[in-house]
Amino acid sequence: MKKNRGLALLPFIVFIVLFAGVGIISGDFYGMPALVAFLTALFVGMLQNRALSFNEKLVIISKGAGDVNIITMVLIFLVAGAFSGVVSAAGGVDSTVFFGLSIIPSKFMVVGLFLIGCFISISMGTSMGTISALAPIATGISGQTGFPMTICIGAVVCGAMFGDNLSMISDTTIAAVRTQGCEMKDKFKQNFFIVLPAAILTVIIFYVRTMGLTYKISETYDYNFVQIIPYLVVLIGALIGLNVFLVLIAGIILSVIVGVSYGSFTLIESFSAIGEGMKGLFEISIISIIVACIVSLIKENGGIDLIIDMIKKRTRGKRGAEFGIALLSILIDICTANNTVAIVMAGPIAKQIGDEFGVESKRVASILDIFASVGQGLIPYGAQLLTAAALVGLTPLDIIPNLYYPILMGISAVLFMIFRPQKQ
Repeated sequence: MKKNRGLALLPFIVFIVLFAGVGIISGDFYGMPALVAFLTALFVGMLQNRALSFNEKLVIISKGAGDVNIITMVLIFLVAGAFSGVVSAAGGVDSTVFFGLSIIPSKFMVVGLFLIGCFISISMGTSMGTISALAPIATGISGQTGFPMTICIGAVVCGAMFGDNLSMISDTTIAAVRTQGCEMKDKFKQNFFIVLPAAILTVIIFYVRTMGLTYKISETYDYNFVQIIPYLVVLIGALIGLNVFLVLIAGIILSVIVGVSYGSFTLIESFSAIGEGMKGLFEISIISIIVACIVSLIKENGGIDLIIDMIKKRTRGKRGAEFGIALLSILIDICTANNTVAIVMAGPIAKQIGDEFGVESKRVASILDIFASVGQGLIPYGAQLLTAAALVGLTPLDIIPNLYYPILMGISAVLFMIFRPQKQ
């Protein structure tokens, strides 16, 4: 038994105090860059445990950073970012939005915003990209139809969080799957049936709330269905279980062909679009490596064992372990205001808890992703709500009462854990 295991958690505590503390003091939860806070936490971890030399600690963190799951996760991040960047530059986002708007009757337009948001986010793998693409559309629809802006942007955020949690190329899905060592398609199937009731109820609620309002939209929307095809190829390829790298590379090549063919960019310019997409996921890639270093030090010093022992004392069987993982995920997200970072931090701990209590890896990955997204979709200082509010001239607190999907997703997941039969 290792001594002073509580001190092993000091790097995590330092990160939370720095990140959340600066956010509370300044009123800006992004005033302290996560990368700076994590590097500080890593430095603190390197100063601990004098029984090990500095070089020995370097070996430990190098093994943690070089773990096959971490390297694979980072590579997938970068390739997914490349696909997102080039398919957007090729006109895929605009065509997807306008295609959806052109086929949805005006009286169902708020429901349509939610459904379009679901499809875009599950195709792009980014809630932020979905919100940025749809927020101006929501503003226009609110102005033309008379639907309250809070409902319109609420539908957009709900749709964005649907795909953020479920998409095969979402950074949260990639992190959840790689930290648990399961297949993406298995995690998707597990996840889909948990969130489907929440999505259906969200559609019903938005329809009921706007059913008394019917307006005709005079604007016409032009789209090119060919520009949507790369999204469909990636989505279908991932669902049938093709290698994610091959699927994303195929999507990139197809997007370049479409973009060049329709004059969206030249072949040379496509490389810039690919590079810009990669840059969007560069920070989370570096953070994932640093978190892996921190976790390896904490594990060496007994901190992971301490957390698992604490959870075991309060846990009874698989169901209790699942609730412990859910609580761990949502609490870290509340502290970090970033659901991907929360999953990367909680993942190794959740993996050991799942192994200890015999919880399937795909189930652990699903619970991690869902509850981190529940927290992220509701905290007023998260990037999603801050961005949505800024784009439409509201405050996050104006939008929260209309965020039915994250709430229902959490309720659905809790009921799933309570009533789903546990395999022995």
